[in-house]
Amino acid sequence: MTSKVIIDRLATGVPGLDEILGGGLPEFSFNLIAGQPGCGKTTLAHQIMFALATPERPAIYFTVLGEPPLKMLRYQQQFDFFDTEAIGRSIRFVNLSDEAAAGDLERVLERIVEEVTAHSPALVFVDSFRSVVLASETDGNPHNSLQQFVQQLGLMMTSWQATTFLIGEYFTETDANPVFTVSDGLIWLRQSVQRNSMVRKMEIMKMRGQPTLPGLHTFRLGSAGLEVFPPARVSAQSDAVAEAQFAAPRLSMGVAGLDAMLGGGLPSGYSLLVAGPSGSGKSILAAAFLAEGARAGETGVIVAFEQHPSRSRSRIVADLIASGKVGLVENRAADLSIDEIVYLLMQEIRRLGAKRVVIDSLSGFELALAPTFREDFRESLSSLVTALAGIGVTVLMTSELEDRYTDLRFSPYGTAFMTDAIIVQRYIEVESRLRRVMAVVKVRASAHSDQLREFSIGADGIRIGEMLVDQEGLLGGRPTRKLQEQRSP
Repeated sequence: MTSKVIIDRLATGVPGLDEILGGGLPEFSFNLIAGQPGCGKTTLAHQIMFALATPERPAIYFTVLGEPPLKMLRYQQQFDFFDTEAIGRSIRFVNLSDEAAAGDLERVLERIVEEVTAHSPALVFVDSFRSVVLASETDGNPHNSLQQFVQQLGLMMTSWQATTFLIGEYFTETDANPVFTVSDGLIWLRQSVQRNSMVRKMEIMKMRGQPTLPGLHTFRLGSAGLEVFPPARVSAQSDAVAEAQFAAPRLSMGVAGLDAMLGGGLPSGYSLLVAGPSGSGKSILAAAFLAEGARAGETGVIVAFEQHPSRSRSRIVADLIASGKVGLVENRAADLSIDEIVYLLMQEIRRLGAKRVVIDSLSGFELALAPTFREDFRESLSSLVTALAGIGVTVLMTSELEDRYTDLRFSPYGTAFMTDAIIVQRYIEVESRLRRVMAVVKVRASAHSDQLREFSIGADGIRIGEMLVDQEGLLGGRPTRKLQEQRSP
């Protein structure tokens, strides 16, 4: 029996990319990085090269661009990954623009072969293949045979004991090109503009010998280079884990009387939706939840979309953040995606070992997203809740509701079924004054109070009062006083 060939995988140095590749780049593979101009192809290639190149594993970067390498490097030096000392020591740049401009594709191939033979690189990059395509369209040159050139270059790059990359500007995946067939990996970059946001996405269309994460994955191009945001992993819970979760202790909410309404507190690992109109006390309840966790020695994370905790009227969360007991995830970028928020949230949870998470609020969350992601908000929110449940954290989410008094709703997104527990807050008018009432609508697999309780907000937070037993029609917003005979037993 022949032994199985083990293919080493190289870490790309691009945050999130190895995960969607299925563990990294296969060593000695021939990869194509394609996409529109400006989507980050050259930056991605340089980021991978600087992460992998060493004196023992040298790299050659062939530029077939209409501009000298010095100009390209001038801009690439702005990125954090750029290492000037690596130039000439572990990275060599070779300019092929003169040969490409002359349309002599045969000479382009000869130069590539000469350099690879002379220096035996472990990494080879050819940027940009689009220039070679344009050169092949020059009339009257007998050396112009693009089909033959691509086949020869592809065969050479797959035969070298090197990991190779071809960077090209392609506008559609349907471009007829033989290089798609011979390549081992195909990484496609996209960018789109909608309203005031530019969204960049990446798709691994092909990677021989390993499973990749399917679909489009958003990425950000910043001072550190590319950062890819893979979708949250949803791990299947075993029966033992599920039983342990149901047997887990209940967590105190930090509001006197609310734990009793929940049937003894919120079960650990549950997701709780707190729904109510503006000013009803949702953020104050969320702050009490985090503060109670800190008192019990549990760290937390808050994802803030409404207002920054340091600018809120309550300093509770701001003090918890300053003391390191609560982590903050906040991003005001116009091209924000759900995957990016989940990625940042998971990083903060792991950093702190957090047990409690607050998302304040779902309404602000949706508005913070780039327009292209809002259509899938409900599905993405479901994935987020499931992923957080899978790692065992307890989640409190707030949701803004318009108090219509004609129906009893818990979320404008139809997401109430996704959560394990629901607390609803409402305004009512009694004797020309606004008063607040609260009820626990749902606690999965647990008994809970069905009482509608009045509550107030003071300097020390939320205080839950008694039921308004002398009033009826509370959910209509304008209750009426019960008759004496109705109140009598």
